Amino acid sequence: MTKRRPPRKFTGLDKHKVKSLPPALLGWFAAHARDLPWRRTRDPYAIWVSEIMLQQTQVKTVIPYWNRWLRELPDITALAAAPPEKIHKLWEGLGYYTRVRNLQQAAQVIVAQHGGVFPSRYEDILALPGIGPYTAGAVGSIAFNQPVPILDGNVIRVLTRLFGIAGNPKDKATNAQLWELAGQLVQAAQGLPGAENCSHLNQSLMELGALICSPRNAQCLVCPVRKQCVACREQRVEELPNLGKRVAVTARFFTAFVVRRQGKLLVRQRPAGVVNAQLWEFPNVETTGDEAESVNAARELLGVEPEQLAPLRTVKHAITRYRITLTAYTVTLKRAPAKVDGVWKTPAELTELAFTAAHKKLASAAAKSILSDR
Repeated sequence: MTKRRPPRKFTGLDKHKVKSLPPALLGWFAAHARDLPWRRTRDPYAIWVSEIMLQQTQVKTVIPYWNRWLRELPDITALAAAPPEKIHKLWEGLGYYTRVRNLQQAAQVIVAQHGGVFPSRYEDILALPGIGPYTAGAVGSIAFNQPVPILDGNVIRVLTRLFGIAGNPKDKATNAQLWELAGQLVQAAQGLPGAENCSHLNQSLMELGALICSPRNAQCLVCPVRKQCVACREQRVEELPNLGKRVAVTARFFTAFVVRRQGKLLVRQRPAGVVNAQLWEFPNVETTGDEAESVNAARELLGVEPEQLAPLRTVKHAITRYRITLTAYTVTLKRAPAKVDGVWKTPAELTELAFTAAHKKLASAAAKSILSDR
């Protein structure tokens, strides 16, 4: 049995290692990079859209959204002028909808301050709404081949393992070390023969983290830089990165009411300034998960006594640390509510609205129930 070495502190940059890594990473990326649609262009707008979509979202989910987005809104000017309803509908299902609102705000800034041309200076990119150091670095390096660093979850995992960095990446000092390492690597790549080394180096770090250096069951045997990897040598791959204790998961329960009247359904739009702002949903309230609450909740929400509550479906999903159970009922009313918080829409009209992911499933179930009754 191999004796494990005690963890060692990261004491600074290993200059020889920093120089030796880029050639290996670039060679591996050239041979193994996935053929993704946004890698077939150097249009900064298209690359920017892909980077925003890929935040908190898997590649396979993003591809059809990205393709549809570029067909509907092919350039910055089109995005800047698009109605909010359109951008929300195009984003429907991707979640974290603040991203798409920031995307449009940034496009409007580019039109107003840069003549509709995506800025190439890192500082100008970073100043746009919704863009932080990672996204600015990604667009700057991938679209313009600039030697600017990136640091996302994949890159953090790769660098902490390669260099044996035991500190929590969220800590200020450790985070600064990682940014410094990322910067040194992309600058080292810049000096190598090749036309797009900065672009490809940063993408290789992300790709290695996505395909090989995964959170669990890392494929160290096929890693192109395993010989330089401290975590592999010291059998610490599963320990790094050190992300600290996980935040406790909180269960939350909501009850939604699908109110039918003359072939139409009652829906409402979420106000500005809240989670999922401007998206559509069925009337709902947060509960304790007790089914007995449903009648009282319907009465208070709709202002009238429900004649009948029939279970429609239950949707379970997660948002950050919350595990949410949404239970929906079809509601039959004794009389029309005096005050309606929302609008009445036919099933066909619902397809034109942008719903939250959970409520979109309810809309589909409700439309089927109406059709089955005909």
